[in-house]
Amino acid sequence: MTPVIARLDAVQLAAHRDELADLLLAVVRGGSSLGFLADLDHDRAAGWWDALVPAVEEGSLALWASRTGDGRLDGTVSWYRESKPNGRHRAELRKLMVHPRARGRGTARALLAEAELAAARAGVLLLVLDTETGSGAERLYRSAGWTEAGTIPDYAADPAGRLHPTTLFYKHPRPPR
Repeated sequence: MTPVIARLDAVQLAAHRDELADLLLAVVRGGSSLGFLADLDHDRAAGWWDALVPAVEEGSLALWASRTGDGRLDGTVSWYRESKPNGRHRAELRKLMVHPRARGRGTARALLAEAELAAARAGVLLLVLDTETGSGAERLYRSAGWTEAGTIPDYAADPAGRLHPTTLFYKHPRPPR
């Protein structure tokens, strides 16, 4: 089943913050390294989403959500546009996450493609990201044409607190022909 992907504005983000918090909790509890540790609770997860509202409102953060055919939220992706004058041509892809129950159905690939297309349409010339080395996400980015820029050892802790290396990637988004 093809996911339904929509860009969220600030009002929609605020309205769906609890559902988004549940998604974040499920992904972290599933072991994904997203900047959070295993002690993350619903209130802190919801607060993290609340803190993104101003960036979505001002346009520096673009955020998409994916839903299943029955309307359940099953994934998100976002990118931040660089605000410094010498970097306004680039954006950082962040928080591509798919609910564990929805993995293996093409949701991550569809969210990634949507974010890349929107970046190209917005005039972003360079996308960058980091992901845990050896993760399923790393394999996804490689298969989607992202170029490895290098690896940094002991970059971030997984939810259990163990340090892992991260792999940096970049891609020049292209609008469809």
